Amino acid sequence: VQLQASGGGLVQPGRSQRLSCTASTLILDYYTVFWFRQAPGKEREGIACISAGDSSTHFVDSVKGRFTLSRDKTEHKIYLQMNSLEPEDSAVYYCATRRYLNLCPPLPASPVGMDIWGKGTQVTVSS
Repeated sequence: VQLQASGGGLVQPGRSQRLSCTASTLILDYYTVFWFRQAPGKEREGIACISAGDSSTHFVDSVKGRFTLSRDKTEHKIYLQMNSLEPEDSAVYYCATRRYLNLCPPLPASPVGMDIWGKGTQVTVSS
């Protein structure tokens, strides 16, 4: 398994949740990794990205300032820390990558062109 997302669950509005994406060494070292999410009835969109080239992180406006990304090569994980969660953040979250992509493109990213996907993890924000 090259990518595997985990850490979803039910969380109250305003609280935090951390998602993990377990990735192969190749992906962690050389590929830019995205977090996508898809809410019921909506398109899947890439909301966060960490560049392989310079480790810069990028977010869509709706999560900027609330979500952060980090990469831990010793644990083979990329973490999406989600703070101040809102009901609108409820979705299935996926990590994905496109081979040989060194830097993040403008967000939101399209799922078209991503060639490695992890299984999604459901996040439900509700009181």
